[in-house]
Amino acid sequence: MGGGHQLPRDGDSELKASAVSSPDPNAHLHAVVDLGSLRSNGIRCSISDMTAPTTRIIPTVHFHRVNISLYEAQIDPNTGNRVPIPKSVIDRVVSAIVRFQVICVEIGVPATNIRLIATEATRTALNSSEFTGAIRESTGVEVELLRKEEEGIVGAWGIASSFSDVEGLALDLGGGSMQMTWIISHAGEVQMSPKGSVSFPYGAAALTQKLADLERGKSKGEAKKAKEQFRREMSENFRSAFDNLQIPNSLVAKARQNGGFPLYLSGGGFRGWGYLLLYLHQTRGQSYPISIINGYLAPKKDFEDTETLKEVARTADEIFRVSDRRRKQVPSVAFLVKTLAESLPHGIKEAHFCQGGVREGVLFREMLPVIRQKDPLEVATARYAPASAQAIAALILAALPRPSARRSVPSSITVHLVQAFANALYVHATMSKEISSSAALYSTSTGILASTHGIPHAHRALLALMLQERYGGELPPRDVDLKSHLQGILTPEEVWWTRYLGKLGLVLAQLYPIGSIDTFKPRIVPSARWATGLGKKGKKEGLELTLVIQKVDYDPTHLKGELKRDVQKIEKVGKRKNWIGGRDGWG
Repeated sequence: MGGGHQLPRDGDSELKASAVSSPDPNAHLHAVVDLGSLRSNGIRCSISDMTAPTTRIIPTVHFHRVNISLYEAQIDPNTGNRVPIPKSVIDRVVSAIVRFQVICVEIGVPATNIRLIATEATRTALNSSEFTGAIRESTGVEVELLRKEEEGIVGAWGIASSFSDVEGLALDLGGGSMQMTWIISHAGEVQMSPKGSVSFPYGAAALTQKLADLERGKSKGEAKKAKEQFRREMSENFRSAFDNLQIPNSLVAKARQNGGFPLYLSGGGFRGWGYLLLYLHQTRGQSYPISIINGYLAPKKDFEDTETLKEVARTADEIFRVSDRRRKQVPSVAFLVKTLAESLPHGIKEAHFCQGGVREGVLFREMLPVIRQKDPLEVATARYAPASAQAIAALILAALPRPSARRSVPSSITVHLVQAFANALYVHATMSKEISSSAALYSTSTGILASTHGIPHAHRALLALMLQERYGGELPPRDVDLKSHLQGILTPEEVWWTRYLGKLGLVLAQLYPIGSIDTFKPRIVPSARWATGLGKKGKKEGLELTLVIQKVDYDPTHLKGELKRDVQKIEKVGKRKNWIGGRDGWG
């Protein structure tokens, strides 16, 4: 379909020159069609808004999935042999892309910002040229066919977009293949293996087919022997890839010290595994409070519990976000996970699940480092920031004591988290008291911040609990469990700090009710330190917070008394009876 706005045929030359030189007002809209196989159980069509200042979180304007698996279309169901992509499938794909182009025109995406990106399933197709040629002829858009090495790099960039900081091994499990590399991402600078990535023919669909072939026509004993031989082959390939990827000594040393490598996982095959783990954590005596796959962390023990997950996939009636096709692939993914865990030197420490794929990878990679380094939570809340959000954040930071030889604030309480808290401090302030606290509690998991890309679950829990405390902490009975489950994601120490900072936010909101600090309002100056000699008998140690209030000529007694009543809410957080975990807990 044609690109750009057509200039009028008539009219003076000045008007035409003006029209030519004017920037396209929709230049920030970018459309990506992901043809697979990073996500080869379907073709993904998306439109993203890359307008500043929210560019970092890659906001989605439109998204839909076309239920066509290019990998499975190339497998003869009777023989398991590879066949060309059928013409009927080519026609369906072309029609789907043309329909998406219509949506792009309706939304206003410039034709030059529409990209069709294909990976392994298209690259290795027997009739790849015929397939890409049919798309080009009908749509006028050239298919970008990624090389094998480039495919893993794009996947790794997608993983990098999913977190502010990444250090570990990055694995992408599609339908036809799996890619492995290492990645270190801090402050917008992304490093990965100079070798790119190593690709294995172990995608979820391909591995399912391979294991079925190993069983076909064999006795049970023969099939078992054949699978074990194949497992040894996979293991050797994993170890060889590990040696060839030139993993930095710093990553290896941390893995040796911490009990294994952190894994950062993307692709439909791994996300299906992640949703199985979420199902377990939400049904078997637990109530994990967040159902967003990006930022979900699974400990080693659960991630490697292949027998339990296979049983769940076989027996559970319905599993959130796990289709029947994914269920059938679970035994092969379990085979992969077990082999990987046994093959990696130093083992696996934990698994981080990521939403990042082709869309996120290509867009994040093209951002300037100064954009990539921005914190997703801070970016997402900026639109709600009151006039004095930065000044309020400075007041909150002043109430955090400097580290001492024995004590420090948890590292998760960052400057970015505090700024996000200040930005969102008044979002629910116009609601009635009966719902403001609950709305704040849900804001990061199902509310206004739920769709934000790039936030770990722990950060979602921290901000939600701080905002909920900012409204007094009172909840109706139905929401008490959610608060408890969000606290369960964090350490007791982190939970205590959410209460402290939340109550401080309440005091600041009382003093500055519309979030504006100007010359007509008295200012407060907080300071905090680790201190001894506290308590009535002067025998306790802990946190000492001092609030100095600016002298004013009008009604100073009333103002001081009002502030004193508010500060008592902070003091209560320090009472032993309010410690996290009871009187013998953390406080």
